[in-house]
Amino acid sequence: MTIASTDRLLIRDWTDGPADLAQVFDIYSRDEVMRWLGGGSGLLTDPAQAAERVQAWRNRYAPYAGRYGLWAIETRDAGQAVGSVLLKPLPGRDGVTPTDDIEVGWHLHPDSQGHGYATEAARAVIEREFATGTSQIYAVVMAGNEPSMAVARRLGMTHVGVRTEWYGGEELETFVLRQPA
Repeated sequence: MTIASTDRLLIRDWTDGPADLAQVFDIYSRDEVMRWLGGGSGLLTDPAQAAERVQAWRNRYAPYAGRYGLWAIETRDAGQAVGSVLLKPLPGRDGVTPTDDIEVGWHLHPDSQGHGYATEAARAVIEREFATGTSQIYAVVMAGNEPSMAVARRLGMTHVGVRTEWYGGEELETFVLRQPA
């Protein structure tokens, strides 16, 4: 199912198809991607884990009926997923319980970085969420992840410092974008 689209991209559900599962494994088995996602926990080590990961995403976001999720970013020209974009309630200090704060995030294959895909995909899901009446959206980034901080800035997000109220109290560089008046 397509969630959003731009001139260059489709934002859609990850599927159980061989191409998607191969790409999920290729992205989430890389240290250079996973080190920025909770310190690398969840690194895939076997291609069979890709189907489990996609199913876990479906299960986690099913209660939100498509409003929140972790979706594939597909380029229209190649027709292949290049990464993921997410929109979800930030988990609180316990690392699990959803808060009222909404997060946007992105995970791209290293070969697909530097083409503006993360910014474009994030902008599409942010606009979609703002249309529901949400007043602000956060991006949280591990210290040292300069490329992700640059994406947040390109989105027009304001850096509000290091915050610790989400993801079990982890220190995260925090950016916010408020709904335009």
